[in-house]
Amino acid sequence: MHRREALKTLAAAAAALNASALRAAQNEPPATRLGVVVYCLGHRTQAWREQQPSRDLSDPLALLEHCHQLGAGGVQLSLGVRDETYIGRLRERAEHYGMFIEGIVSPPSGPADAERFDAQLATAQRAGADVVRTVIMPGRRYEFFDSPAQFREHAERGRRALELAEPVAAKHRVRLAVENHKDQRVPERLELLQRLSSPWIGACVDVGNSFALLEDPLAVAEAYAPWAFSVHLKDQAVQESEDGFLFGDAALGQGSLDLKRMVQVLRQAKPDVRFSLEVITRDPLQVPCLTENYWATLSDVPGSDLARTLRTVRAHAQKTLPRVSELPPADRAEFEEQNIRQSLAYARTELGM
Repeated sequence: MHRREALKTLAAAAAALNASALRAAQNEPPATRLGVVVYCLGHRTQAWREQQPSRDLSDPLALLEHCHQLGAGGVQLSLGVRDETYIGRLRERAEHYGMFIEGIVSPPSGPADAERFDAQLATAQRAGADVVRTVIMPGRRYEFFDSPAQFREHAERGRRALELAEPVAAKHRVRLAVENHKDQRVPERLELLQRLSSPWIGACVDVGNSFALLEDPLAVAEAYAPWAFSVHLKDQAVQESEDGFLFGDAALGQGSLDLKRMVQVLRQAKPDVRFSLEVITRDPLQVPCLTENYWATLSDVPGSDLARTLRTVRAHAQKTLPRVSELPPADRAEFEEQNIRQSLAYARTELGM
């Protein structure tokens, strides 16, 4: 059934591709101000590596061109360290298309890693990226950590990493946007940001991630809005499961999130903040919030948060969630691209982007 549903989208995708290709050839402005995070294009990247090796979307210029054809307003991606000629071409093309660039970096793991971090921020700055997204803790909290002590140790490592990163960010005048990455809950992350108290360290507000930690998505957006340097925009489809619930990224407007209200809240706090689509086309994730292991580092979370989350899941539960792994590779790439196109269209027509 899922394969037939995916194939039904191909005709619409082909029509959209023709329109986008014409607009790209005419060098028209982006169809929407919404950017695209490189993680949205995992299946297309893999498909082209196998079928068209010359089109490598891990290359920033190739990604920029492809996202322009899709109608996106910018890209968020890993730039690495690039020479002046390459970065000059990238910045020139982005400016020509009217697109923004945001980087993705890992913070320095220690003093010995500072040189790498410095070089990557210098590259981002030359590319025109005044914001780079980062994360400070590994894995999903409820999967990676077995004890409060282990979690606190990694949280402390993350804090030290940001302290090392801050003067480098100030030197290059590039802001670090730390994503809520299913790691810290709002009080923990706000305590960290307030403790660092730097104009160069703020938030990459992911509007869906914190639902996996039993936080209300709108309340999360409201809490992080004053700190927002960048936003990951997505929608979440949900379904009950024996151990808790399933949730998976869905095309904008096809899930459970109150996107219009969250966008309004974030824009009110930060009118110039940029939004980037991060809809990852994959099988739904399991959030085992009814198992003992889930609570190993979350024992202080009130039962009312669990109850509210499960009520939300029941209220918005979908009968079926796509199982992308069941599709042939080519169909996965087409389904992924349709999710992106549908999301960009929704952002333009429904979210004022």
